[in-house]
Amino acid sequence: MGRKRTMNYRELRADAEEEETRTGEEEEDDDDDDDDDDDEEEEAPEGGAEAEPDAEDGEDGEDEDGAPKKKKKKKAKVKEKAPAKPKRTRTAKVIRMRVIWGVFNNSHQMVASYDYPKKDEAEAHAARLVADKKTTHFVQPIKEPIEEKKEKEK
Repeated sequence: MGRKRTMNYRELRADAEEEETRTGEEEEDDDDDDDDDDDEEEEAPEGGAEAEPDAEDGEDGEDEDGAPKKKKKKKAKVKEKAPAKPKRTRTAKVIRMRVIWGVFNNSHQMVASYDYPKKDEAEAHAARLVADKKTTHFVQPIKEPIEEKKEKEK
């Protein structure tokens, strides 16, 4: 069996880059021609016969050979934007939180709350409610914001 010919990707890439540069140069030349055409159209009188030279041919968009003319597409001029100024963002205030133990009933309503070190008391309260009311009660930690006293106001 014969060996498969491997493709030389470096040569292929070099060929592609050369073609891109050739087409890029042609596009730049076309852009210069478009700009010149625009200037001529602006200088032409508005009501005269020179305003529409294609209309004189009798056929819309066709050459003398009968082949349709290729109209050059005008590229939209890209406006360069000034670099955007970075917006100043405000940092959120850090609110200090504390953990407390909450005793909840089955509909997730808080029945009682206890400080964090008093977890045993909260569990005992939940057990009493389960025994007395014969409904489910449970203990869950809750975070609440700490209200700091402002000493500066005094």
